[in-house]
Amino acid sequence: MSVHPTTTGRAPHTSAARPDPRRWLALCVIALSTLMVVLDASVINIALPQAQHSLHISDANRHWAVTAYAVTFGGLLLLGGRVADIAGRKRTMLVALTGFALASVLGGLAVNPAMLITARALQGVFAAALAPAALSLVTVTFVDPAERARAFGVYGAVQGLGGAIGLLLGGTLTEYLDWRWCLFINVPIAVVAVLGAVPTVRESRVAGDRRYDILGAALATTGSVALVVGFTIAGESDGGWTRPTTLITLGAALALLVSFVVRQSRTDHPMLPLRVLTDRNRAGSFGTAVFSGAGMFGMFLFLTYYLQVNLGYTPIRAGLAFLPFTAGIILVALAMPTILPRTGPKALMAFGMALATIGMFTLTTIDGSPAWLGGTLLPELLMGVGLGFVFTPMNSAALTGVDPADAGVASAVLNATQQLGGAFGVALLNTFYTTTTRARLGEDPSDQLGAYLAGYRSAFLAAGVLFIAATITSLTVLRGRAARGGSATPDANQGAGGRTPSLAP
Repeated sequence: MSVHPTTTGRAPHTSAARPDPRRWLALCVIALSTLMVVLDASVINIALPQAQHSLHISDANRHWAVTAYAVTFGGLLLLGGRVADIAGRKRTMLVALTGFALASVLGGLAVNPAMLITARALQGVFAAALAPAALSLVTVTFVDPAERARAFGVYGAVQGLGGAIGLLLGGTLTEYLDWRWCLFINVPIAVVAVLGAVPTVRESRVAGDRRYDILGAALATTGSVALVVGFTIAGESDGGWTRPTTLITLGAALALLVSFVVRQSRTDHPMLPLRVLTDRNRAGSFGTAVFSGAGMFGMFLFLTYYLQVNLGYTPIRAGLAFLPFTAGIILVALAMPTILPRTGPKALMAFGMALATIGMFTLTTIDGSPAWLGGTLLPELLMGVGLGFVFTPMNSAALTGVDPADAGVASAVLNATQQLGGAFGVALLNTFYTTTTRARLGEDPSDQLGAYLAGYRSAFLAAGVLFIAATITSLTVLRGRAARGGSATPDANQGAGGRTPSLAP
């Protein structure tokens, strides 16, 4: 592996090029660490009805138990990635694991809505540091292209498995114990991850200039938070997109984010070096993440409502009904280490998104029949297998070849695009759902099932259009067979501005 000089003429440290003998044990710990983030998204959705009843949360405010997490997670991811780069990725992961566990305890002990929502927001804060730290550790720990592809495959499979475990575990804990255990369960996971990370994970951080861009961090964070809040407000009721509150919030978000980009182009110490965004493969991955995340998160929410509210599934049965979707992602992700180095990410991502798009449009044919095998099974399989072809190549394209000094922030951008895309998708699909449902009920108030089905179909149709956008992005932005798992060695033209990465033993 060649070593390029940095912009100051100094050679970077080459310890990153030496394979860590504990790298596979480290991968297990890193994957376990991120399992909490994945678990939390699905577990809380199943526990929310019981939590609402227990804490007397109003219907108008119940969504904040979910949204508070998304707002802080999506809004602080970029800052979390830069903190991980500078303070140390291992150290950041350990602190975030501990904080996430303590926030989970606070939520499990909640005695009123404010306490639960505060705990959920704190979970999002620590998740915003944990997710980019963990993903960037995978990038810098595995220097061999083939090994990195296998590592991303395992990482993606664990994330898919986490979704399945969350659905089943949340249903089981809620039905047989109490909804609070859906939060307490994070504590033993965090303890095991911390104890495993201390001896196995190698510290990695940026050496040299370690100053923060405080103004840039403030602009990015407030802009991202405003964007998520604006999407949430827009989806709360019919006509939400044209309400003054929505327009003012989204306008403020746009102004803040534009100011952030201008700031990054002018400061000597950018929090987000614009070179991270100008690479075509990374840009294509980020764009695909936005559209696929928007469609997937929105689909997941409304399919959950369809199964539990309209088909009368119990939480456990609903979790089981989603297994084909998660199984498809896991099985394909496990095969990616063999396929990805041969084909590159573009062909896999485009094929996977096209297959997932077919599955999403197939989902618009639901008719309210309780026969799961004839209703949602085929769409779930198509979407699960299709997205399995997307996630691992998307991670690889976004992070392969990135300067090690920028690995944390690149990971943060990838996570942030998925979270912000998900917030946008939920708001957008909810607008289609509520508008269509109310229109049908206005025509025939007695046909409630028909109105619900029409609303679901319109939401899934909108999600299919988002998947089409992701497919087009993969086809037009990504470069051919490039980025098949190359190293993360700094390039002379993409140096860290004089900073030299180090990998501490």
